[in-house]
Amino acid sequence: MVRLGDIQDKLRGIVCAAREMLYGMTTYEWTQSTKRERAEVENLFVLISFGDLLGLPVLPPYYTMRLLPYIVPAIHRWKRSLLRERDWTDLTEFIEGID
Repeated sequence: MVRLGDIQDKLRGIVCAAREMLYGMTTYEWTQSTKRERAEVENLFVLISFGDLLGLPVLPPYYTMRLLPYIVPAIHRWKRSLLRERDWTDLTEFIEGID
């Protein structure tokens, strides 16, 4: 005997799989590129604000100190990403969009 709960569970699984497949086909790449762009904008903002940590003075220290509480959680990750050695293969994802 087939229970109604088992049928509902299978139907939910099929709907969930279809939803994930539709998401992957339509908006997955867009969300990934949006996250990548957001990270780049955040890196540029931190570079402009706290470039003096790397020897690049851009803004006067007064404004930098006012922004400091908002940037403290991201400083270590930002330094690591800017000082990371990059290879020419890192640029291939940007070359694909040019064609």
